[in-house]
Amino acid sequence: MDNFTFYSPTYFVFGKSTEEQTGELVKKYGGSKVLIHYGGGSVVRSGLLDRVKQSLDQAGIAHVELGGVKASPLSDLVYEGIELARKEKVDFVLAVGGGSVMDSAKGIALGVPYGGDFWDFYCGKQGPVTEALPVGTIVTIAASGSEGSTDSVVTLVTEDGNQYKRCADGDILRPLFAIMNPELMMTLPPYQTASGIADIMAHCMERYFTHSKDVELTDRLLEAVMLTMVKEGRRVMQNPNDYEARANIMWAAMIAQNNSTGVGRAQDWGTHHMDNEIGILYGASHGAGLALLFPYWMEYAMKSQGTDRFVMFANRVWGCQIDFEHPEVTATEGIKAFQSFMRDIGMPTTIGELGGKEEDIPKMVENMFHGAPNHGNFVKLTREIAAEIYKMAL
Repeated sequence: MDNFTFYSPTYFVFGKSTEEQTGELVKKYGGSKVLIHYGGGSVVRSGLLDRVKQSLDQAGIAHVELGGVKASPLSDLVYEGIELARKEKVDFVLAVGGGSVMDSAKGIALGVPYGGDFWDFYCGKQGPVTEALPVGTIVTIAASGSEGSTDSVVTLVTEDGNQYKRCADGDILRPLFAIMNPELMMTLPPYQTASGIADIMAHCMERYFTHSKDVELTDRLLEAVMLTMVKEGRRVMQNPNDYEARANIMWAAMIAQNNSTGVGRAQDWGTHHMDNEIGILYGASHGAGLALLFPYWMEYAMKSQGTDRFVMFANRVWGCQIDFEHPEVTATEGIKAFQSFMRDIGMPTTIGELGGKEEDIPKMVENMFHGAPNHGNFVKLTREIAAEIYKMAL
């Protein structure tokens, strides 16, 4: 096991109707004027936004709001939020929504006290983040785990129309509190639910495939989360109103990404970086892109890095019997079992299903490596390797 530090200050409030505690939690953590940040749509239609504002009013907390967050949040709205927060002298940012809303809120929070361009933290000019407004979250989608993580992922749109999806991080970006009510997810479309399941499993797999030795505890924790997702994922796809399945998935999303399962081990994240380009070019959800890419990344990684990890994955997560004479057979069975599960819950299994074409690959590789030359750890991706995996996934 490698040396590590771990700091996780988030206060989690989990269960039915917990959004009614929003006002008292903001007050508890020192907020006096809040920027409510959200996407729109279901947050408004369901009455959640009104319930949140009512709770803030009852606690005597002033508030302004900024909606309009879309999937893969854009820098333009973050700039707008920073300007609004400064103008209104906001001292707390409240994200109401899923991972995109939380990531955008964190971008605003780090940008307000910073004298330069907030994008400096995403493009590598500055970092990690050490100063930001406090952030609280009300989670409506189980997927990103941003309610417990140090990360914020935002997409910059340049004047020439290019888009670059990049990440900023820092312990200061972990939300001070996270309200998690599984009931809020019951109206999600099946595709969004499935995308969340894929995202959660991908967060586990980015940590699971490692060259670090003697990490038995976190191996087993990661396997437990993945096994839970397979069981509860099937349940919730059959019955979207299954509260207990939703609850297990919601907590699994946080556990998968707050890094308690990743300490002491080298992590990969190359597949996430490859998926960023699929989301930008074809508009696929983050989970959908990860679902289709991972089997091809695993196929490449198995051949270049050996079968040991993949045999363990196949046996412990998917119940495949180990063929000790031909371990590659077992490893391949595990990869196919993962791909089959993704297909069963409605995720794509090829880039072609999204309209992808081979002539798009050079553009995807160029954007992926623009200003970010290093990707991956278990497999250290080069431009050539990334292009090969994209081709395999067509």
